[in-house]
Amino acid sequence: MKDIMLKITGKQLVGEEAEEKMEFITEGKLFERGGAKYLMYEESEFSGMPGCKTTLKLTDTSIRLKRIGEHADFGHEMVFEKGKRYNSRYKTPYGEMDLEILTNDVVNNLSEEGFGTIGIDYHVSLGGMAEGRNQLSIEVLQ
Repeated sequence: MKDIMLKITGKQLVGEEAEEKMEFITEGKLFERGGAKYLMYEESEFSGMPGCKTTLKLTDTSIRLKRIGEHADFGHEMVFEKGKRYNSRYKTPYGEMDLEILTNDVVNNLSEEGFGTIGIDYHVSLGGMAEGRNQLSIEVLQ
């Protein structure tokens, strides 16, 4: 397991324009197991999920994001695979809602050493009440 720095950029889009953008740099860990690379980092106040640990499992075709902690209601998972839908339940302060993700694109440009970028472009629907398109970019810095 090695220490890394991550630059994380998240965008919520309206049309092709970013309506909201969040960007932060944080420390993380990188390791490999069973042919997959894993990135782990602690969420912050800035991300709106302090006390959560996020783990990304990266394979050639998919990215699995798993959050554990208080603001993730002690565990939430999303799977991103190009052209596929992922359905789960998402707990909010107002109760559980259906979460549906349609992944438009997944890009994994990490080198053998684990440095480079990954990107996810996806549509999300939360209980049919909130819908939108999001982009997540993570740069693993040396």
